[in-house]
Amino acid sequence: MTAETQLPQATGSCCSSTGSCHDSADTGAQEGAVTTVYQVSGMTCGHCEGAISEEVSGIEGVTSVKAVASTGLVTVVSGAPLSDDAVRAAVDEAGYELVGRA
Repeated sequence: MTAETQLPQATGSCCSSTGSCHDSADTGAQEGAVTTVYQVSGMTCGHCEGAISEEVSGIEGVTSVKAVASTGLVTVVSGAPLSDDAVRAAVDEAGYELVGRA
């Protein structure tokens, strides 16, 4: 009989358990930045992530966008709160549907 060691398996993301790709001590976020997470339907691959990221990045005040197809979540960091209508329009322009805030 052979003993096997099983390592914890990642759940489809290299991000931390909080869903962040950075530790909170090293976020690089500017003070006063607003982070909002949206649920988007229709994303299936990296191309989808890129299309959404490109469109949402075009909204004035957006400093970063992280779209994850496997969860349907889009994390947006901006200098001030964004209008849901502006985000919805950008997601629609990319060809996907904004379900709402996660």
